[in-house]
This record gives sequence, C-alpha cells and structure tokens, in this order.
Amino acid sequence: MQTTKHREARLPWYTIYPTVAEFSGAVGADAYEEWLRNLPANDPASLYLHVPFCRSKCWYCGFPTTITRHDAPIVNYLAALRDEIRLVSEHAPQALPVSDVHFGGGTPTLMGPVEFLALTEFLRRHFALAETATIAVEIDPRTFTADMAEALQAAGVNRASLGVQSFDPIVQKAINRVQSEAQTAAAVEMLRRHGVTSINFDLIFGLPHQTVQSCVETTRAAVAMRPNRLAVFGYSHIPSFIKNQRLIQEASLPGSAARAEQDAAIAVTLIAAGYREIGLDHFALPDDDLALAQKTGRLRRNSLGYSADTCKTLIGFGASAIGRVGEGYVQNEVTRDSYCRHIAAGRLATSKGYRLTEEDRARAAIIERLMCDLEADVPAICAAHGSDPIHFLDSAERLAMLAKDGIVDIEKGFVRVRRQHRFAMRVVAAAFDAFLDRVAR
Repeated sequence: MQTTKHREARLPWYTIYPTVAEFSGAVGADAYEEWLRNLPANDPASLYLHVPFCRSKCWYCGFPTTITRHDAPIVNYLAALRDEIRLVSEHAPQALPVSDVHFGGGTPTLMGPVEFLALTEFLRRHFALAETATIAVEIDPRTFTADMAEALQAAGVNRASLGVQSFDPIVQKAINRVQSEAQTAAAVEMLRRHGVTSINFDLIFGLPHQTVQSCVETTRAAVAMRPNRLAVFGYSHIPSFIKNQRLIQEASLPGSAARAEQDAAIAVTLIAAGYREIGLDHFALPDDDLALAQKTGRLRRNSLGYSADTCKTLIGFGASAIGRVGEGYVQNEVTRDSYCRHIAAGRLATSKGYRLTEEDRARAAIIERLMCDLEADVPAICAAHGSDPIHFLDSAERLAMLAKDGIVDIEKGFVRVRRQHRFAMRVVAAAFDAFLDRVAR
C-alpha cells in the first residue's frame, strides 16, 4: 500500500523550483528587462524557442498547441518570434554567448526548411552561438521530410527528439497518433545521414489499452533503432483540465498496479539493452551526455527536464516560454494571440514570474540533487547558501514518514533515496517544498 501511495502521489515534477504555480504578475516585463541588462556578459546562456503548432491533436497531449493545416499562421508567428529575439538581445549584453539551443513545441519542424534556416541565422546574428553549441529540435516523424533534414544539417542541428509513445496500433488509434515503426526508422535514418547523431525518443506508459507486453514490444522496437537516450513518462489523465483527453475512454486506461508493472517492464528492457537509469524517467547509453553528466555529478534539472546543460541562464522565446534569468523566473503570455500582440507593440511579452530568495535557491538546490542523484547533502548545500540546515530538515515534516516507510535513509543531514524506490523521488523532493508545507498547514 505504501508503494502505491508514493507512486501515485500527485506532486510537481520539479523541473524548476518554485513551480509555475507560485509565479505572479508582480514580476513582469520591467523586471525581466532589468535582469537581462544585469546578465554577466561572458557567462554562456541557453535558448529555448517554443513553436506551438501541430498538424493534428494527440488526445493524450497536455501542451497548449494550435492545430493548423496551413502555413500562414506559422509564418506569422515566426515573425513575432524574430521580433522577440531582437527585443531580448537589445536588453541583454551584446553578443551574449550561447552554448545550448532547443526548439520545442508543438512541432518545430512544421516550419519550412527556408524558414528554419532563416530563424537560426537570425539567432546567430543576435547571439554568439558557440561552434560546439548543442542545437536540438523536437520532431514528429509523421511530418518529417528529407528537405527538412537537409535544413537541420545546414543549420548545425546535432540533437533531435522524436515522439514515439507506443508502436501498438490499438493504442495509437485510441490516442489519435498513428505512427508506424517504419516512419520512425526512416526519420532516424534521415537524421543520422544528415549529421544529427544524437537521437532521443519519448515513450509513454499508462495509455488506453496498453499492456505490459505492448510496452515491452514498443521498447524493443525503439532499442533496435538505438537512440542515445529515452524519456519514459506516465500518462496523466486529467480530462477536467485538458479537454482533448475527454476523447479517451477512461475504462480503457490501466490501473495503478498495471501502470507500475508497465513502468518496471520498460526499465528492465532498457537496462538489459545497455541503457543507464537517469534520474526519475530518463535512460541513456553510457557515452551519452546525460550519462556522463550523472557520473560526474553535473546532471541538472531545468524547465525542459533532465539536462547536461550547466548554464545558469535560460532565455525562453515564444508563447508560454519560461526562462531563468538573473534574479528569478519569467514566463511569456501563454496564448499565441496575446503573445503576438505584446511583441507587435514593441514590448516584451512577460506575463508573470518569480523573484528568488536565498532560501528558495537553497531549497531548489536540495530538490535538484534529489531529483538528479537520489541524494542530497543538506548541510553542505545550506552552507553554500549561508543557510541553517536545521531549519530545512525540521521543516521537512514528511521526511520522518518517508524514513519510516523505508523510502529514504537520513544520516547527519544527508538524505538518500533507496534505489528500489527511485519512483518516489518526487515525494522526497516535496518534503523540501516550502509552498506545499504552507498549504498543508
């Protein structure tokens, strides 16, 4: 019972801390401009560009996207994106160095090859992209073309993330995402032939009609294509909040025990194939950047998930994009129309944010180490932030319960999640979330 309770707990994913729920309009465009101006001129930054368009809606998807069969809305949006890039670069130090760029969505590769090349060239004119920069793009194999593969190569893209979810045709029909193994393999082959040698796959368990057997078969088919890393997520069914999920029949969803079996079966299959467990939900080959970062204690957690990117600054472009700059977090207007209106008026589209305190930074560091390493040296982290570890440990009321349940070991302030309870690391991290504790009281 304890295992099920901790596995099914509804908690933040702790990609960032504090979470977006704590953002407010008290931090807006003026604060963002000030934080950009105060960025260290020589510190490398990461860039995230959000392109929220798809050709069809996957019924499980919880991301805000625009479904379009036409290119005009995408072209108009890209014009706003370029204007935002220009606005941000005017406030930031000149020629700010950049080590990582990520195009997310939606489906960024729905923009035409010419448009993609123009956008990356525009970025290079406004930021100093390192020759060794990681440039990553999210891809839907169903719409990926040879022309786009050539454009990615010309733009210097070296990492691609492909949505797979499940190769079971029954599951695919139930989630409105029909994608054959052949389509996926063809996309992988095109990418590798055009110099994109780092490939990521996304898999999902807990989908309608999914079974342990179909999860294993999907995983084996994915492994045969030898992606460098895989993200394995559990489907979260919240139709009251995500309308398109109402098209999924709840009776077809596996229960808690079945979901746990599916998750475990996927992990066993991947480990047997030579992949290493990374944090909560990632797997990587031993020579992948994530595995190397984990081995050397450099694994990080940011708004995109697990990362080997150690930049302190992440600048987000596009509707709903989140950034971490200087004193805290900022988020753009969520809706595309509102975002475009702000940019068209010549102002940053920041809608809300959060100004970090020193206590927030210490708690964020503890949570990040737990999510990345399954352990945290609370006294050492507190010392680095000038904080008292007793305050953090005493306020983490859930820790005693977790220790009693055999989830964690605690010795002189060092907190370690037992390996067999890796799935419960969010529960452990939540013990250091001051905002959850405040709500609970």
